[in-house]
Amino acid sequence: MKVVLAGAFGNLGAEILKCLCAAGHEVVAADLKERPVEGTEGKYTFVSIDATKPETLKGLCDGAEVVITTMGLTGASTKVTSYDIDYQGNMNLYAECKRAGVKKFNYISVISCDEPGAEKVPMLHAKYLVEQEIKKEPMDWVIYRPTGYFYDIAKVFKPYIDKGEMQLLKGYGGVKANVVDCPDFARFIVDHMNDTNVTYNVGGKETYTYEEMAAMCFEAAGKPLKIKWAPIWLFSVLAILPKIRKEGKHDIILFSKWTLSHDLVGDTETGDASFAAYIKSYFGKE
Repeated sequence: MKVVLAGAFGNLGAEILKCLCAAGHEVVAADLKERPVEGTEGKYTFVSIDATKPETLKGLCDGAEVVITTMGLTGASTKVTSYDIDYQGNMNLYAECKRAGVKKFNYISVISCDEPGAEKVPMLHAKYLVEQEIKKEPMDWVIYRPTGYFYDIAKVFKPYIDKGEMQLLKGYGGVKANVVDCPDFARFIVDHMNDTNVTYNVGGKETYTYEEMAAMCFEAAGKPLKIKWAPIWLFSVLAILPKIRKEGKHDIILFSKWTLSHDLVGDTETGDASFAAYIKSYFGKE
């Protein structure tokens, strides 16, 4: 089967690429830039794209039965917004899918993007808009809403662990999530890419509060647990500071505020990887 994978060389995209190649599919791996992905050498065709420029997508989906897109803004940017990438970029890709007669559009969204208040968080709202658009169209779709990834928690928590003090929201220490390991999630996506018009809220097998996650990280690093409890309004104030806006961090702070104050628990659990074991290994290397 011919599959187009857009955003093929991000963290999740690379894991999906491995799964697709291992399954023997004819894969077109599309992204701004190519990077080495172990085990995929010579097993795919690379196409350089910029989803904000529709002309770079022309012909990308010709002959493809399935398109999977992981495209989305994941960090601070002073040049583009979530609406430019997550929404318009993916809608540009969708238009090319329609032109090429693609049968199935697989979209990686995010859990809770449809909850009240999420419309004020661009990194959630842009994905929600894509979901609504593709549901209106006749092309079959699959939407995956991950709760978060092992490596994201480790990456976000690491500076605080290094400093010796974690910062969480006061009154929200019991907020919980069942984050999923990226390889496990990638396998789930490929296993279900031919499903029809279904939304999956996907998480891992272990659910922890953020306070419990912090304790795991400190313990793995061999440091005493120390948490600084910040008021939730502080994140709103930080988000509007001129310096934060100038550095393109406004949307990231709003997203962080959301994730630390809302339960993110997927009812579709996948994989056997242990978050506790991952954290022990990650911080145990320090």
